[in-house]
Amino acid sequence: MSQILALPSVQLAFAALLLGSIGLPIVGVFIVGLDIMLVRFAMMHVALLGIAIGLLVGLDPLLCALLLCALTGGALTPLARSSTGLSGAMGLLMTLAIAAALLVLSISGVNANGAFELLWGSILATRPWDVAALGVLAVLVPLLYLWRRRDLALLLHDRELAQCSGVAVERLTLVLLVVIALAIASAIRLTGALLVDALTLLPALAARRIGRSLPSMIGWSVVFGLLFNLGGFVLALLLDFPPGPTLVLVGGLCTLLIHLKGVKR
Repeated sequence: MSQILALPSVQLAFAALLLGSIGLPIVGVFIVGLDIMLVRFAMMHVALLGIAIGLLVGLDPLLCALLLCALTGGALTPLARSSTGLSGAMGLLMTLAIAAALLVLSISGVNANGAFELLWGSILATRPWDVAALGVLAVLVPLLYLWRRRDLALLLHDRELAQCSGVAVERLTLVLLVVIALAIASAIRLTGALLVDALTLLPALAARRIGRSLPSMIGWSVVFGLLFNLGGFVLALLLDFPPGPTLVLVGGLCTLLIHLKGVKR
């Protein structure tokens, strides 16, 4: 095990998971609080399109995914005035994004293995640039929460109440949607577009069962993120399992046990 941990690829993967487990679970709390599950699913498709465009034009795929997701997240802000506004546009966005991604992948000549990696991720292929992107999120997301925690608590509780209380709802929603989009794009390299919930939603769902306030939910989400993801990665290395699915199974089973314990209580 010590020899495995000494490998540069494993060390980069550990660093990425450590940083991702700090910022991304907090983003998951934002997603759950705003009740915008469809937005995060749509961003996976948009990120795939950005990656495909990067492969086609010869630019860094993650950078293209980040830029396209940020632009899309900002463009969705006017629709966030009501949950129906977002849900009504997400089906169209997801359909167009995945169709365009498949077309661009076909044009760019990416082989089956490359497309499979985009869908399922490759933690051991983490690059320093990926770690840097997650490091930025690990700093900016907690700072955003600490800076606007009162406004965020009102917005996540009730949008109309927040607006009546003087919160700049439109601007704060814009910031949150852009942050959510960037977080999802950054996590794709670790678990893939189809398993990105392991880093975002699963820790947040477990924290919601235990936390009784927004600060406690934020704290518990980070704790669970570290336990689920680092523990799942170590288990994958010990058993020689694929890391992405192992992370999801560990996080999912732990979240289920926490929810069952809460129901029993």
